[in-house]
Amino acid sequence: MANEPNGLSTVAQIEALADQLSAIADDIHVRVMKDINGHKGAPFTEAEQAIARGLLEDEVVLRQRANGLYADAATYVVQSLGQSQQKINQLTADAAEKIRKISRIADITGLVGGLLVLAGAAATGQPAPIVAAIERVSKQVKRVAASTPHKAV
Repeated sequence: MANEPNGLSTVAQIEALADQLSAIADDIHVRVMKDINGHKGAPFTEAEQAIARGLLEDEVVLRQRANGLYADAATYVVQSLGQSQQKINQLTADAAEKIRKISRIADITGLVGGLLVLAGAAATGQPAPIVAAIERVSKQVKRVAASTPHKAV
């Protein structure tokens, strides 16, 4: 990994992050719709409605930020991030996996919030907020993994 270039140091790497964020927005939408359909016409509590609405709003914001990264990728290149692209790619892939598989939809709100921070931080082109956002998402992924019951093999 020592020879791997810094993450987000090329236009292609920023576009790759935007691709992953767009895919995660798709996953959020699918996950919320799965939860809605899982109710089979039963009433939702106010809390469930608020969570679903909030996640759908976050989906829109994530798409907007991803689209902004596509549009302005050349201006967001970060030369001194100190994080590998592989680490960034793995982190967003882990987050997407948690969103798809977590049993309680309410448990993904913090993770989605962290991804929104990452998308916004990437748009600053500044290493410090990006690294802080990466750390936040990493902690959220670990927190979700720790709170998810594991099935016996």
